[in-house]
Amino acid sequence: MLHALDDDVGKLILRLTLGLLMLPHGISKLFGGVGGVQGMLANAGLPELLAYGVYIGEVVAPIMLIIGFYARWGGLLIVINMIFAIYLAHSHEIFMLNAQGVLQLELQYFFLMTGLVVMFTGPGVLSLNKR
Repeated sequence: MLHALDDDVGKLILRLTLGLLMLPHGISKLFGGVGGVQGMLANAGLPELLAYGVYIGEVVAPIMLIIGFYARWGGLLIVINMIFAIYLAHSHEIFMLNAQGVLQLELQYFFLMTGLVVMFTGPGVLSLNKR
């Protein structure tokens, strides 16, 4: 039988998993810069200034999820970040399989889909502001 908090514990685990797996990507860009992202944006005919959005999608949003502060918005920011990442860096791999027969972009799809789940389900009661 499910207990009242089981759903909220599940949401906490989901938020922590997504946030803690995404955050190192952002931290690496804090130390390494966004030059690569700027180049991809320029090649796509988009303003290079958009590259700084990576810090929002890969640093701010994961922290929002980890602490449960406006987690639905954090999930949306990660979804937007992943749409840009897939479009700019991986559009040629969308349906590709690797040598083991696994989707080439399984990590990107994981981030995208779990961001959607958090966006639609919310953070649960084990969060800073339950939104």
